[in-house]
Amino acid sequence: MTNQAQPNSGANLVEGADMGGSLGAKRVRESFNPSKDNMVDKIKRYTADLIDLCEGLKYLDPRLASLAQTAYEEAAMWAVKAATTQK
Repeated sequence: MTNQAQPNSGANLVEGADMGGSLGAKRVRESFNPSKDNMVDKIKRYTADLIDLCEGLKYLDPRLASLAQTAYEEAAMWAVKAATTQK
């Protein structure tokens, strides 16, 4: 048996999903939102879903799926910063 990911929808079928959240939720620290900003919640939820979706693509090309996950993580960081910047 190998550790390689199998095709799936990416919906919580990742390591640690049964331990209180998906891989995407853990990577974006979805529960951390001290400002209680709804836009931050949205950004993190959508990003977590995209990261999980990419996890399901790793059976096709692990490198490209991982690069996409990292790019989503970075994009979420910048989006949260933009959403929480005081005007």
